[in-house]
Amino acid sequence: MGAARSAAGRSFPAPAVPGAAGPYDVIVRIGGAGECRTDLHILEGRWAEKSGVELPYTIGHENAGWVHAVGTAVTNVTEGDKVIVHPLITCGLCRACRAGDDVHCENSLFPGIDTAGGYAEYLKTSARSVVRIDDSLEPADVAALADAGLTAYHAAAKAARRLRPGDRCVVIGAGGLGHIGVQVLKALTAAEIVVVDRNPDVVSLAVSIGADHGVVADGDHVERVRDLSGGQGAEAVIDFVGEGGSTGDGVGMLRRAGDYHVVGYGENIDVPTIDIISAEINFIGNLVGSYNDLCELMVLAAQGRVRLHTARYPLDRFQDALDDLESGRIRGRAILTP
Repeated sequence: MGAARSAAGRSFPAPAVPGAAGPYDVIVRIGGAGECRTDLHILEGRWAEKSGVELPYTIGHENAGWVHAVGTAVTNVTEGDKVIVHPLITCGLCRACRAGDDVHCENSLFPGIDTAGGYAEYLKTSARSVVRIDDSLEPADVAALADAGLTAYHAAAKAARRLRPGDRCVVIGAGGLGHIGVQVLKALTAAEIVVVDRNPDVVSLAVSIGADHGVVADGDHVERVRDLSGGQGAEAVIDFVGEGGSTGDGVGMLRRAGDYHVVGYGENIDVPTIDIISAEINFIGNLVGSYNDLCELMVLAAQGRVRLHTARYPLDRFQDALDDLESGRIRGRAILTP
């Protein structure tokens, strides 16, 4: 593997390849690791108290690659299989896991958040966390679906269960997560999709991949969205931004008895309780997604119904990718390739 080099140019010994010591361990040779705004938040220290991780450790929670080694009890994958990695390592024994709600596992680890992640050549995970991907898919092309795609799918699938033909769903923010959410909605529901974003290029991209209407957020966008629904508002709003005033806008675009799905985060939702009960609106949180969600998303990816727009960077240019992500120069998702 040789020596690695930091963004500052300083050489340091490459880490050893992790071994499959436990019976259900799976070692994945990374083919692609997605960069996420959560990575920026980790570097800023926002997750320090929540994750409790000790430095140094490796970030990166959107991973795909090839199975390098497996533990003695692993039967669902073999060496050489192409896989995408569910972001959580789960126990399989707690109430949430047994109910198929493994994203709320009581004993989970989160590689890239509270243990070593995928900004590396190899990742140690579990047999419960790997999903074989179709031969037509390549790890670097789908890596960001492991978290960004999974989160978008989870929220869009929740919304789709209540949407009917003739309904409207507003997607706020059509960037890294939102452009996936638009495609998932198009695959799962006949509802009309309205995309709102500050960037006209992002709005154009959203329309090209399935949105029925694109609205640039330039001051009167709430009124324009309501006009598209005859003044009533949308049955569902999925907010992939969660900051910069998007929460107030999102509530303003919602019709009576509508569902407001919160995905992005960064600001507080400030709504008088009398407005919530008088309009009977619902606030719904979304956190990543289950293993089964990831399996379903991989079906859509293999069918060509969900595609990522990506920019690739070699692993040793991780800092350039982070800088481009922070400055908004990434169209879609940034992918690191060892």
